[in-house]
Amino acid sequence: MGSGIGIGLLGLGTVGGGVASILQSPSERHPLVADLKLVRVAVRDLNRPRSVELPNEILTTDPAVVVNDPAVDVVVEVIGGIEPARSLILQAIAAGKSVVTANKAVIARHGEEIADAATKAGVYVLIEAAVGGGIPIIEPLKQSLGGNRINRVSGIINGTTNYILTRMAEEGAAYESVLKDAQELGYAEADPAADVDGLDAADKIAILANLAFGGSVERSAVPTAGISQLQGRDVDYAKQLGYGVKLLAVAERMKPSGEPLPLSLRVQPTLVPNDHPLAGVNGVNNAILVEGDPIGRVMFYGPGAGAGPTASAVVADILNIAGISQATQGDDRLDPLLAASSWRRCVLVDRGEIRQRHYVRFHTQDAPGVIGRIGGCFGDGGVSIQSIVQFNASKAGAEIVVITHEVSQKKMDDALQSIQALPEVSGLAAHLGCL
Repeated sequence: MGSGIGIGLLGLGTVGGGVASILQSPSERHPLVADLKLVRVAVRDLNRPRSVELPNEILTTDPAVVVNDPAVDVVVEVIGGIEPARSLILQAIAAGKSVVTANKAVIARHGEEIADAATKAGVYVLIEAAVGGGIPIIEPLKQSLGGNRINRVSGIINGTTNYILTRMAEEGAAYESVLKDAQELGYAEADPAADVDGLDAADKIAILANLAFGGSVERSAVPTAGISQLQGRDVDYAKQLGYGVKLLAVAERMKPSGEPLPLSLRVQPTLVPNDHPLAGVNGVNNAILVEGDPIGRVMFYGPGAGAGPTASAVVADILNIAGISQATQGDDRLDPLLAASSWRRCVLVDRGEIRQRHYVRFHTQDAPGVIGRIGGCFGDGGVSIQSIVQFNASKAGAEIVVITHEVSQKKMDDALQSIQALPEVSGLAAHLGCL
């Protein structure tokens, strides 16, 4: 790369427009921003109105033109989705160009393939914007915390669901009503499934696990539950018991460690104690808690989405490539995406081996001895109970809420099966995780 670094942009939507805006206004930013030249931009429609004005001659509807332009040194992919994004990233790498991407779906599923290609081609692939929007978490995991034995990474990494859950907790609003508001405000898509079903968070925790534990994990094997079935009464009961409800993504090292390294990953609505660092993360904000040895606990907090935060992370990655390239001209030492995946194998443990605390709510008859029989089933199954509370007792029945101590998922499932067979229990109404 010379003094001017050619940037090719794939996509000019919300994030792409934010990136272009930064590159077109370098004044009072890092001095290197002035060296970044936006030379090619791929768009879907040349005639569509845009938030940022660009010369017509740099626009194209063919992304291959951007990837193959010899004036482009770094390809920025912000079109989203699996294809053609994956193929374009690999084409750019094959053409000897470094890549910056915000695409968590591609990296979660094809990160190892992309990393291998980048290593062989001697280029960089940086992904800071793929997780946590403007929160710097990828580089800290790879570098600043690299000397630690990471034991657990957990977090609130989807702003849409966090906004919905915050409104439900603070206002007692119904899920459907808050979701509609979120869509009108632009926090949720017209089809919100990726967010509310936990799929977006699962992509992100798979990426964080890759980096934290030095090996790739199978994205499709991550147990995932969203908030679309969550009822307001469970948010209310949790509040009465001293908890908030968050859609939590968790990746943790299992004991004993071995080769391949056993990991437990999950995404699910989870009760978070009011004194926990993640409890105060509200609205569209994200937070990621890293726990390791010897660092202890470190939390990264900030805006998790939007044009500004995500574009900030994208440009930071471009500057990282530009700065390193200028400092190491002729040096082949690289730190490509997920470089550590080549030295450790990781495996996700069976769902039944996952250990955590649980919140469960049962519909039951309002009859003497019901709580005792439920407690007995838990005890017989080896499940220790922290608390058991009856709510809303009436002639129509009662609701019994149980919070357990940490237990394996298999023991919990077996105990729940026994409880649901009791004649006094009419159903399992809710089942959430609990910190």
